[in-house]
Amino acid sequence: MSKVRVLVGTRKGAFILTSDEKREEWEVNGPLFAGFEIFHLKGSPLNPDRIYASQTSDWFGQLIQRSDDGGQTWEPVGNEFAYDGTPGTHQWYDGTQHPWEFRRVWHLEPSLTEPETVYAGVEDAALFRSDDGGQSWQELPGLREVKGQLWQPGAGGMCLHTIILDPNDPRRIYIAISAAGAFRTDDGGRSWLPINRGLKSDYELPDAEADVGHCVHNIAMHPSRPDVLFMQKHWDVMRSDDAGDLWHEVSGNLPSDFGFPIAVHAHEPETIYVVPIKSDSEHYPPEGKLRVYRSRTGGNEWEALTNGLPQSDCYVNVLRDAMAVDTLDSCGIYFGTTGGQVYVSADSGDNWRPIVRDLPAVLSVEVQTLS
Repeated sequence: MSKVRVLVGTRKGAFILTSDEKREEWEVNGPLFAGFEIFHLKGSPLNPDRIYASQTSDWFGQLIQRSDDGGQTWEPVGNEFAYDGTPGTHQWYDGTQHPWEFRRVWHLEPSLTEPETVYAGVEDAALFRSDDGGQSWQELPGLREVKGQLWQPGAGGMCLHTIILDPNDPRRIYIAISAAGAFRTDDGGRSWLPINRGLKSDYELPDAEADVGHCVHNIAMHPSRPDVLFMQKHWDVMRSDDAGDLWHEVSGNLPSDFGFPIAVHAHEPETIYVVPIKSDSEHYPPEGKLRVYRSRTGGNEWEALTNGLPQSDCYVNVLRDAMAVDTLDSCGIYFGTTGGQVYVSADSGDNWRPIVRDLPAVLSVEVQTLS
């Protein structure tokens, strides 16, 4: 029998939620790293026992934690490469004589093909790679050569928050930066292209043809169609059918096209999910109703999914990394809120139920489907 492991990062620690394939009864383990911001947890697709976690503190600095037993025990990795050799700095060496300084690690993405390789997106925006399970890190500096001097921070900082690996081509990687845009490499990270043609950012970019400077919130891909991408932008839900070379809007009948997360159904590559919020200044659901929206047509036509979700006086937000799907036959959809709730739908979004209700504000949700 399969089971699922839901990895939840919060403002005050991490939690691991485990259930069988029915997804009705849940075991809650945590808080892990209690009191620390855990911006992201991500399990390796090649080793179900390996999990990486980004532990952040303005006082103690940034750590990468790694577990090799499914989250039961953890060890900090990469500390010998800190500037002064102690845990908790905000500095990694970048291959030069000087360390790279950053505020936090926003996203961790283990390789689909190399068991010891993992990528990290940091703030201020840069992409790092480790080939030894997080013990040492090297920046991929070609990314910052793409007009990096013109990048500007979004409201949450200038963060590299999205990393997508092409399952058919290990040399192709997509990343997104707030507020610089989306970028693609086809040579393993040596050189990069901005992939922002078709994005409209009239509110922040006077040049309609600008190739950097767009505030991209998240990107999603179905592994069976790695050239088809879906984007939740600062405003607008977008789609590209040519690996990001050109985007077109698919916001359709959404009540608001502002939001942060976007996800694709595990078995239906034209079924996508978003969670609209009212605006860039009012980060809560329209009309105080928490609704996930689903399109079964790859965009434009959307339906509200509300059964089991609060439909009055609800003013939570769902952040960019706080929605995920499992790969069970009946695809499960998961999301966490800034109010500390984690919801699951075991039937592709038709019905929802809370797994837990009173966690600290949820920053990220990832799912492992285990045999």
